[in-house]
Amino acid sequence: MKTISSVVEQYIRKKPFLQSALSQGIINLTSLSRIIKPEIQEELGKEVRNGAIVMALKRLSDDLEFRATHRILKVLKNIGEITVRSSLTDFTFLVSETILDNQTQLLKEVSKNKEVFYTSSRGVNELNIVVSNSLDSVVETLFKAEKCTQKATNLSSITVKLPAENVSVPGIYYFIFQRLAWEGIVLYEVISTTNEFTIIVNDEQVDMAFKTIKDLKNL
Repeated sequence: MKTISSVVEQYIRKKPFLQSALSQGIINLTSLSRIIKPEIQEELGKEVRNGAIVMALKRLSDDLEFRATHRILKVLKNIGEITVRSSLTDFTFLVSETILDNQTQLLKEVSKNKEVFYTSSRGVNELNIVVSNSLDSVVETLFKAEKCTQKATNLSSITVKLPAENVSVPGIYYFIFQRLAWEGIVLYEVISTTNEFTIIVNDEQVDMAFKTIKDLKNL
């Protein structure tokens, strides 16, 4: 049997931004109840009082704060080392039949110097390569026959090591990227492995991005 509480919860869970705002107590519940009332009534097939929806939202916001935000903050307090690298260049190439061969050659060059930065990711149609700018000429030479759709310079990377339990707690990345978005941080790239992720940002924003991530440990 559907209840007002269950229908309201189902509605909120389909809207992550709204769910986050509720858990932080920054939404006027009375105003929200008026907005969502038509959909709640349609789902239940009957008239519903605003007060009943407000009470359901209040219970849900308290519950969300404990079940979601509390678990996320517990993980974020255990963030490991945060590594910053500067003087990076971000190349984007269209995928081709020869691009992996060229990437293999690049890896051989990277292996000659352990101090340089290198990371790469591949999508369906694009291959992305981020390297120390000392390797710019090497990349441009090896990939001269490839189609470069974008080259961005003056970038920095921030690599964050997450505790192992990050894979079992939903919302970790959403919570982090939400904070970065609130600070107006533009992410050129996001590259992740199981227990760490790297973001690529403009040199001018790296200090703010670093502080934003570091401060998560103290929430």
